[in-house]
Amino acid sequence: MAAVSATSVTFGSSLKLLKSRQITGKASSLKMVTVGWTKSGFPSLRTSRFRVSCSAKPETVQKVCEIVKKQLALPAESELTPESKFAALGADSLDTVEIVMSLEEEFGISVEEESSQNITTVQEAADLIEKLVQKNSEA
Repeated sequence: MAAVSATSVTFGSSLKLLKSRQITGKASSLKMVTVGWTKSGFPSLRTSRFRVSCSAKPETVQKVCEIVKKQLALPAESELTPESKFAALGADSLDTVEIVMSLEEEFGISVEEESSQNITTVQEAADLIEKLVQKNSEA
């Protein structure tokens, strides 16, 4: 029987180790650690400019899906999700370059070559577009 080991970290309201507990059994070993911080410990979290951006707007993802379908000549009934990988849809490196060029034209952005090489899914493309559009609007 294989041994299992896991670690859990929980944040509290002070900058100290709140508790540490080791649980061992015949087939597993679990160490639970709880730590935290005070608000003054991370001043950047208190600034008014702090923003968290997890993913692109749904309309951006939808537009990327439309462009990918068009560039890869996929049937209209093809189901694309944010997790759809270009390679799984039959795209080669040239197709990916053409998709990026279409996205640049559609959204009025410029994607650097090294950034375009990291785009493998619809979501990655949409997230990059949102980032570049926001960067352009702030400039």
